[in-house]
Amino acid sequence: MSVNSISIAELKVGMYVLEFTDLRKKIAVKKPGKVSQQKLIDKLKADGIVSVTVDFDRSTFDTVIEPSSWKKDKSKPIALNSEIIRASKLLKESKDTVSKMLENVFSDKTVDLAPIENVADEIVDSLSNNSDALQSLSALRSKDAYLLEHSLNVGVLMASFGRYLGWDKPLLAQLVVGGIVHDIGKTKVDLDILNKPSRLEASEFEHMKLHQVFSTDLLNEIKDLSLSSREVSTMHHEKLDGNGYPLGLKGNQISEIGRMSSIVDIYDALTASRCYKKAMSPAAAIKIMLGLSGFHLDSDLLKAFIRCIGFYPVGSLVELSNNQLGLVWESHEQDMKSPIVKTFYNTQYKKYYEVQMVDLSKSKLSITRGVNPFEFSIDVDSYRYENKSDS
Repeated sequence: MSVNSISIAELKVGMYVLEFTDLRKKIAVKKPGKVSQQKLIDKLKADGIVSVTVDFDRSTFDTVIEPSSWKKDKSKPIALNSEIIRASKLLKESKDTVSKMLENVFSDKTVDLAPIENVADEIVDSLSNNSDALQSLSALRSKDAYLLEHSLNVGVLMASFGRYLGWDKPLLAQLVVGGIVHDIGKTKVDLDILNKPSRLEASEFEHMKLHQVFSTDLLNEIKDLSLSSREVSTMHHEKLDGNGYPLGLKGNQISEIGRMSSIVDIYDALTASRCYKKAMSPAAAIKIMLGLSGFHLDSDLLKAFIRCIGFYPVGSLVELSNNQLGLVWESHEQDMKSPIVKTFYNTQYKKYYEVQMVDLSKSKLSITRGVNPFEFSIDVDSYRYENKSDS
């Protein structure tokens, strides 16, 4: 259970409150539950409540308010079934490029920035054509290629995030490059520690943290690497309260790109399979991240990121109210809780069925929950491609 204490200023409608704290002591809640109206929050403030204990697992966040200065761009001028063909090819080429970069670093060879920048430009173009195509395919991953796929996914997510905030294409491309190189220092970490299939001991974790020090040196060797790309790498383990690393930066010392990269890095790490853990569903990952809001992660940027990827991110696995299981295939900006879902399995009868595309914005069905990819021991990844029995 993800239970955390937050300040009264951070309390939002939809949060599940367990107890209050005023200036003197904790006050038990007679009937724990969700905050249903803003006026209740206003009353608590007036009554002198300074903090509250919230159960984020039982909280819901249907409405996210963002600063009006953020210009959101989620236009999709090209049909998904057209762009996903290009995205599939681009993803393979991108992985080849990142793999070659990592091989060069492992071998103490110079990193050539040009092919990475070319990949970054193509990724930005694909996201501009239809952001769902590349994001749906990037969810296809292997636990044996974590460093490669995590680096690429951070780049894709950073560009998606920046695009959502209205940033221009050249800067988005720099964010992709930053994501690709953000963990470059892990190539110099002891491989036994990097690939350890269990929790790291304290001394091992201290060694792992050195990857940020190694990264700084390696980044300095990459000719013409932009400051924005560098910030994705050097700041993704910093925390707002100053308890991050490598420099212990605090508050405004961490740039906006650095705060974004921290959010994206954690999200992708939580939703990936590793040799020592199974992937979390996006919904479960978001709940954990909400528990880090304010002291580790930037609250406003985290809310924007949730809106960017959607309540049910493209590529995630969900169960519908008729027991059908499927992949979120395409999102609706105006109705983020009712995406198009590609169904193929029935959880009640534990059987595969003919693929159907269900547009929940035009259906009486609804999503009942996000599903962990490993819950049903079924073949999910083959359905991420357009040509898998679609009709």
